[in-house]
Amino acid sequence: MASTAAVAEIRTPREARESVVVRFAGDSGDGMQLTGGQFTQAAALAGNDLATFPDFPAEIRAPTGTTFGVSSFQINFGGRRIKTSGDAIDVLVAMNPAALKVELGNVRDGGVIIVDVGSFSDRNVKRAGFASNPLEDKTLNAYRVIEIDVSALTMEAVKESGLGKKDALRCKNLWTLGLVYWMYARDRQPTVDWLNKKFAKQSGLATANIAALNAGHAFGETAEMEGDVPTYSVAAAKIEPGEYRTVSGGEALAWGLVVGAHKAGLKIMFGSYPITPASPILHILARLKQYGVVTFQAEDEIAAVCSAIGASFAGHLGITSSSGPGIALKGEAIGLAISTELPLIVVNSQRAGPSTGLPTKTEQSDLYQAVYGRNADAPLVVLASRSPSDCFETAVEVVRLATKYMTPVMLLTDGYIANAAEPWLIPDVDDVAPFGVKFRTEVEGFHPFHRDEKTLARNWAIPGTPGLEHRIGGIEKDYDSGHISYDATNHQRMTDTRKAKIDGIANDIPEQAVEQGETSGDIAVVGWGSTYGPIDRAVSNVRAEGHAVSHIHLRHIWPLPRNLGSLLASFKTVLVPEMNTGQLVTVLRAEYLVPAEKVSKVSGQPFKIAEIESAIRARLGA
Repeated sequence: MASTAAVAEIRTPREARESVVVRFAGDSGDGMQLTGGQFTQAAALAGNDLATFPDFPAEIRAPTGTTFGVSSFQINFGGRRIKTSGDAIDVLVAMNPAALKVELGNVRDGGVIIVDVGSFSDRNVKRAGFASNPLEDKTLNAYRVIEIDVSALTMEAVKESGLGKKDALRCKNLWTLGLVYWMYARDRQPTVDWLNKKFAKQSGLATANIAALNAGHAFGETAEMEGDVPTYSVAAAKIEPGEYRTVSGGEALAWGLVVGAHKAGLKIMFGSYPITPASPILHILARLKQYGVVTFQAEDEIAAVCSAIGASFAGHLGITSSSGPGIALKGEAIGLAISTELPLIVVNSQRAGPSTGLPTKTEQSDLYQAVYGRNADAPLVVLASRSPSDCFETAVEVVRLATKYMTPVMLLTDGYIANAAEPWLIPDVDDVAPFGVKFRTEVEGFHPFHRDEKTLARNWAIPGTPGLEHRIGGIEKDYDSGHISYDATNHQRMTDTRKAKIDGIANDIPEQAVEQGETSGDIAVVGWGSTYGPIDRAVSNVRAEGHAVSHIHLRHIWPLPRNLGSLLASFKTVLVPEMNTGQLVTVLRAEYLVPAEKVSKVSGQPFKIAEIESAIRARLGA
């Protein structure tokens, strides 16, 4: 066998790539999320910009080797600005036939597929739904296939650890990670350090996993397979200088809520009930007690939101979180917060529905629920974050609006944003302007629904303040005294006032800007939430060809920015890509009478750049 040095001499130079999409896929017990997370860290430390997409099944433990048990992790990293997790896959690591079956259609022609041939038994091939072994028929002719018996090589690498076969095979993911590290010249040491820390009390497991990692890397160095294992070079991205870290949407949102509460001078009471994909916010906030955060895991969704309302009544910042099914259960209590006019933040991490639907897949189908989904005339403020890092700024803004206007505010995110990660330039929280809350302390002329003439927000008096004893509740209140009132004229006045308060917030938010392009033209592509990345890239591609296409992205969903109607009217066509059946389209048509057109996707997967680009070109052609 040739020496490592000799092999290096005859190997072709690394192929330079501006960006690359890699997807690790295997059984839900194969550690794909862990593998992807470590590769993400390595890419970030190498200076690449990146975006990730963790994709996992709903079943806690689906039958091994089945397609509905496939778990995967995709990362798009490169030397340029990365705004999506990528369209077609450049390199697929398939740990078993089921993973290959699920992901094959997403691999680009000529893409690299690394397969563990040790898992391609007749039984596993049949269980995955293949009529015959795809490694032996012509199924993979359009791809560059690297067949490696990862199972056997992992067993060999860790044999000195003394692990049994089952535990030894659990190191396969680290073996493949080592190989991919070598393919892209990534440093293994951070992963070695992480393994030593993770298994500090189980040194045997640390040693075995490190051995597997190193063995995969060594295999790439010494492979003498036909064509060898391909290698690539991806340069560091040129991005704004500063201190960065990778951040998920759940992390950025939790930290934004804490900073917002600090700027308001309030302590947080977070009442929640676990539900996918909203649970990470509870987990993160539970670790931030030192910042004045109290977390409460309630017995159900209704108890969770009511506890948050109680905290707001007592002078704290009440926050609750869920996804669509849980928000539905919270609906009556949210109406109570609207009626009592208390600041309440409701985080809705949307998932595919209805009902239980596809609980681990992403969707944007709760817009109607957020804007309209309560009994009676019950308006509240709705904002949507566009990316994991954007969750921080959006969270600060929802705190500002909720406390300034004494109203519930709903923050829309989704499963993709909640779980995905990207680099984040860590902000200086001192740069965030304070918006401290002023509690009512003056006794003279007090009643609980005395309002600020400009904002129409009622005064906020902490219970127990001498002379400010009061009661509030869900029954209508008299405008001039705060007492219970069944008077028809008063109800009209209170309903109109609550609406006017929310409508008036349009004067306290930025006018709608254009992300790309001009303020008039042939097509305005309007998006909200996590469609930002694919829309941005698709519009950029079409504009590069000289077409008059612009990108408009909404953060403030309700009330809408005050200039949005005139802005949309300046375009011949308004195109709205949404992961629903056209909910924002309905809102825009109703509010502005613009002939908005929908681009709908409800597959549980994010939009691809090509899908939006195709929709734009179809309208340009028409």
